[in-house]
Amino acid sequence: MNMEEVTKALQQAFHQSLNEGEQRKIIFWFDKDQEFAEYIHEIGIEGVRVRTLNEGNSFYTKVLLEEEDPSTNYLIYSNLDISMEGNWLLDTILYSKTFYADKISLIMNELNIDPSLRSVVKKYEKFFGSKDRVKRFKGFEVSAFTEESIELMIMSALCNLKTPDFEDVLKVVLMDSLDDSENKHLDSIAKYVGIDVFWNAVAERYGYEPTRKSLKTLFIHLTVTALSYVVNEDRLSQIENYIATRNKSNALVFIDHWMHHKTDYLMYDQYAEIVEKEIKLSDIVNSLPVEEFKVADTFPYFDKAIIIFIANSLEDRLEDYEAYTKLINLRRAKHYYERYQSIYEALYYTVKMFEFHKKYSMGIPKTQAVDMYRAYVNDYHKMDMYYRKFYFAYDNDSNSEILKKLKVMAESLYTNWYMGELSSHWSAAVHDELKSSWVLPGIQSQKDFYRSFVAPKISNGDRVFVIISDALRYEIASELTDKLNSETTGACDIQPLLGVVPSVTKMGMASLLPHMNLEVDLNGNVLVNGKSSSGMDNRVSILQAEVADSTSIHFQELKNMNKAVRRETFKGKKLVYIYHDSIDATGDKASTEVYTFTAAERAIDELYDIVKIIKDELSGTNIFITADHGFVYQRDALEESDKVEKEGIQAFEVKRRYLLSREKGERIGLLDINMDSLIKNEHQITTYVPKATIRFRIQGAGANFVHGGASLQEIVVPLISFKNIRSGQKNSREIEKVDVKLTNTTRKITNSLFNLTFFQTEKVEDKRVPRTVKIYMIDETDTIISNEEMLICDRTSDKPDERTFKLRFALKSIPYDKNSKYYLITKDDETNVIVEKTLFSINLGIVSDFDF
Repeated sequence: MNMEEVTKALQQAFHQSLNEGEQRKIIFWFDKDQEFAEYIHEIGIEGVRVRTLNEGNSFYTKVLLEEEDPSTNYLIYSNLDISMEGNWLLDTILYSKTFYADKISLIMNELNIDPSLRSVVKKYEKFFGSKDRVKRFKGFEVSAFTEESIELMIMSALCNLKTPDFEDVLKVVLMDSLDDSENKHLDSIAKYVGIDVFWNAVAERYGYEPTRKSLKTLFIHLTVTALSYVVNEDRLSQIENYIATRNKSNALVFIDHWMHHKTDYLMYDQYAEIVEKEIKLSDIVNSLPVEEFKVADTFPYFDKAIIIFIANSLEDRLEDYEAYTKLINLRRAKHYYERYQSIYEALYYTVKMFEFHKKYSMGIPKTQAVDMYRAYVNDYHKMDMYYRKFYFAYDNDSNSEILKKLKVMAESLYTNWYMGELSSHWSAAVHDELKSSWVLPGIQSQKDFYRSFVAPKISNGDRVFVIISDALRYEIASELTDKLNSETTGACDIQPLLGVVPSVTKMGMASLLPHMNLEVDLNGNVLVNGKSSSGMDNRVSILQAEVADSTSIHFQELKNMNKAVRRETFKGKKLVYIYHDSIDATGDKASTEVYTFTAAERAIDELYDIVKIIKDELSGTNIFITADHGFVYQRDALEESDKVEKEGIQAFEVKRRYLLSREKGERIGLLDINMDSLIKNEHQITTYVPKATIRFRIQGAGANFVHGGASLQEIVVPLISFKNIRSGQKNSREIEKVDVKLTNTTRKITNSLFNLTFFQTEKVEDKRVPRTVKIYMIDETDTIISNEEMLICDRTSDKPDERTFKLRFALKSIPYDKNSKYYLITKDDETNVIVEKTLFSINLGIVSDFDF
């Protein structure tokens, strides 16, 4: 030990802050072996007087320190025995600081460890032999030391933690490897602290005390103990030896925190899969009713079992659909939901299809055309949405055997039953009521769109934006409407228009333009007021003939512009038509039609973005979103019975869902629709469409996605009217998340396992959107002391009991002070903002009911 190090250690000691009641620093340096006697004169510390103590001057030294010079800092060097009898300075020594210059003493001095713990530091001298390790240890800034805290700090330093915490030590060790012989952190702990210290700490905190210890069996012990909180221990008799008999809640909280960590959960998931096979969890779970494990999520097999249960129940036609929906919603807040999200969503929409089927178990009623049309708008279209949503989920995990089983059910319900019944009844209604005149009482016609909706606003001096999305089916537009209502400040509603036939782009797009009359020539061209309506240039010309300050643009061009260019492009424009075609561009190609439903999801986002651009950047307030036509799509390959010949009709245009001919008269399997009510029909053209969803048999691939016919999916055209209402304007409503409140009135916890009840104060609707929160307990230092529960508040029910949630919490097995403050934290999962912080007291000395 050189004098430079000693001097540095002494300087650090004198520069420490004064303790309460201290007015200066007095340090006694005891050097029993007189190693530094000849060097004492070399010590020079600013503001410190150095004095050597011997047997002859101890009384005077006391007088000097306490009477003659009570304010100067002193270093008193001595080789005397501190506890010698008759020591005049004994009381002074007791309230002052002592210093030793050997290596252990210098380390203890640097770390401010009390001399009484010298034997502990000596025991772990090997650890303190590295400056880096000492630096990490010192970085913990602990004020009071015990043997246990020193051991914890050493283990924490070896695991490179920022704060000493055995839960984190244990997780770091387990994260490295479950194989003891390959675990570098366990090796370090064994080398510098001793393996018994580690296992004793594990036993003390987690009740793990087998004769033969290993990291793998420890992990099994922790997970199975956590599991015993949600599955009755009687049901776990095969693995009961792994369940802790004390401090059980620590295992639950440890596993819960690991599972909820934003990155470390990945390693947990790997281990959990290994363990569930090791303990033969499937044998245990498969013998239990689902009600007994529906909230368990320690292992992924629980989700597999729940998914299989619902799928098998559907296959067996067990009609408890509300229970299946509740079960799926319950699992959304569980750890493994994200892994199985696609399967759960496909399962959910299969349940919804079965529910729809049950609702119409007597069959879809055969009624008048206008009643069927309204029923489609009000209810039937949901089945199209369920089918679309099913396949969107299916396509994300189409190799799943469960999904393949669900696909058979979905196709049976949708294609064989729903489409079969609905389209045949509708075709009959068209045959009886619409063939001679394509009009429905009380339903606006698509061809009257401009005259009825746009022209009045233009005449009133308003600026109008029209977004036309090619093949935007009614059910997709309905979902877009909900998104616009809930995520923007504008007011939005949707209504149906009776689309034209044939339900193709050239007819639909022309119908939406301002016009006096529409014509179809014998080449199949659609003319607006005698002018071609094909292509962007022709459409701009038609618009400007009606409104001089008007234009049209493709959405991709609009999207690619920056804000300044957009503003300049549309400056002074009174009427803007924006054309969007993500759905049709995908579905109309044989190579991509399988991605139709993916394109529909993308289209919803794109149309939402267009609206945002118009209202936020272009100050647009009047926006219409509509379509040229809808579409029919089924995933399964068509049977030959789904196709029909054109029956020898002389046609000048033939497509899969329609043909145009100057011939008249009924044909078997076809609907002949008079065009007089749709166009200026000088050529006496008749549109022939196959009944139901049959396609004409023509060459080429791509028959699954079609339009042009007269099915409800093709001719119920959506019209979304969006009015931008800025914040502060009359009738404006800000978008707000629903609130969630703790309903328990008692604020005292008397048991380590307890339930709390929460209430979603408003239902989700319009501008009131869902909120997801995380809920847990903390102490006064913000340390989490319980498990963490997630709550998804997205209930739409008016009934308060259906917006009530009951959650179970477990406290760590640690000492609690009934006079200390503890808090229940409710934190918004999206923003990390604490929405509620509720003060609790904890007194586990009183036994009471878990529910308070």
